[in-house]
Amino acid sequence: MKFRAAILVESRKPLVIDEIESLPLEAGQVLVKVHCSGICGAQINEIDAVKGEDKFLPHLLGHEGGGTVVEVGAGVSRVKPGQRVVMHWRKAEGINAKPAKYLWAGRNVNSGWVTTFSDYSVVSENRVTPVSDTTPVEIAALMGCAVTTAFGIVNNDANLKVGESVVVLGCGGLGLAVLMAAKAAGAWPIIGVDIKPEKLEWSRQMGADETVLYTSKAQLVQDIGRLLPRGVDVCIENTGLGSMIEYAYETVKDRTGRVILAGVPDSREKVCIHTLPLHFGKILTGSEGGQTQPDRDIPRILSFTGAKNIDLSALISHRFPLEKINEGLLLMRSGGTKRVLIENAPNGNPG
Repeated sequence: MKFRAAILVESRKPLVIDEIESLPLEAGQVLVKVHCSGICGAQINEIDAVKGEDKFLPHLLGHEGGGTVVEVGAGVSRVKPGQRVVMHWRKAEGINAKPAKYLWAGRNVNSGWVTTFSDYSVVSENRVTPVSDTTPVEIAALMGCAVTTAFGIVNNDANLKVGESVVVLGCGGLGLAVLMAAKAAGAWPIIGVDIKPEKLEWSRQMGADETVLYTSKAQLVQDIGRLLPRGVDVCIENTGLGSMIEYAYETVKDRTGRVILAGVPDSREKVCIHTLPLHFGKILTGSEGGQTQPDRDIPRILSFTGAKNIDLSALISHRFPLEKINEGLLLMRSGGTKRVLIENAPNGNPG
């Protein structure tokens, strides 16, 4: 089958939109028609090679999507053709299949266990979770990372208790979802911090009780100190900036405070902290997808948000067709977005 895909050919360069060809399915693989996918900060990091030299070029990208199963390989039992699925990067039950490879103009194109920036995708069985056909595909896409990670950060990583205070540093797509999850978990007060005024307005819509416009670290210390003079219970850091990681660690309570690092720092950046409080109860930890178990947590979160009339689509600010994905990536880099969705044509273009 031939179809369009966005290919990372060279680090720090725009993606190339072109036709690729899939190979016959191997054991444990699933062919999915991708309806839409979200752009996560992880893709920006991959394009920029923030973790070091990219040894897998050229390759495909994207790790949260909503789609429909077209075909399954040998041994697949969790999904069947025609089912709507969430495509996610966290492992679920099922076969951890061989990562797919594609053909492109005489070259091999690498792929991980799941990619979503294409009309179709070959993914591992344990990277798809079936959902009801009534689940909107855009919500299915958000469940692949943004929403499940946010709820996991709040409930699993932070172990948030009702009435505890939360400060969220960076209120982009993930930060806004964290605010929503903190509100649902009964946190109070919830404070959103960002450098862009429009994101603070979005933060209030998503559940923030207070917002702080960041202009300097000294000003941030003063503003949070005024709002929470006894210290912060939980600080969730989404920027990945060293100075903000240090601030998050400094601002939480010494014996019970928790700092959850959701933003991925540049591999070259160092931070400096005083480690003694770690011996007496302060917690500093990095989040890996909120420790989400997709097959368990996706149905739970969908049921909960549906019952509570929580509008997950409010997390979406912009939509682009696949052929304009580079425009979406540029907009993401500007910082003036919530979640950006890439939407595929209804029928795609299988060859």
